[in-house]
Amino acid sequence: MAKYRKLGRTSDQRKALIRSQVTSLLYHGKIITTEAKAKEIRKFAEQMIALAVKEADNYEEVTVKAKVPRKDKDGKRVKEVVDGKKVTVYDEVDKKIKKDLPSRLHARRQMLKVFYPVVETGAKKKDSKKVDMVDKMFTEIAPKYKDRNGGYTRIVKIGPRKGDAAMMVVLELV
Repeated sequence: MAKYRKLGRTSDQRKALIRSQVTSLLYHGKIITTEAKAKEIRKFAEQMIALAVKEADNYEEVTVKAKVPRKDKDGKRVKEVVDGKKVTVYDEVDKKIKKDLPSRLHARRQMLKVFYPVVETGAKKKDSKKVDMVDKMFTEIAPKYKDRNGGYTRIVKIGPRKGDAAMMVVLELV
């Protein structure tokens, strides 16, 4: 018995397909694909969710001093002249940050090996922003499945594809 499905692709193409499908599934919440692909993608998606659930609370909050530029009423940086040059004025502020413990850091790096970068596009090019999928896993998805022991995805058959009669399914997060 094979350990995985080859999906009619070379290993690099198969890995790229699975990575992109897993990223899409966890970003959008559901995808439409063939049954064979869905069963293979499900394995990786459930591993990522299980990793996030396990390490979700494994951090410590640390207070650090940060330099933040002072801003005027219009939201622009305040500048003052020093030795004939305009220099931005900075204030020191205490910020609380989450510092990952070693196991959570390792989990974060494991997830980064699987996820592709996601960019949310706006109306204009400058409105687009990068989405931190790993942070989304820890802050949104992991708390949702905290009390669940596996079975994070569901496969629903929707019928054969018109061109080649391959069984199409909806793979969604429960």
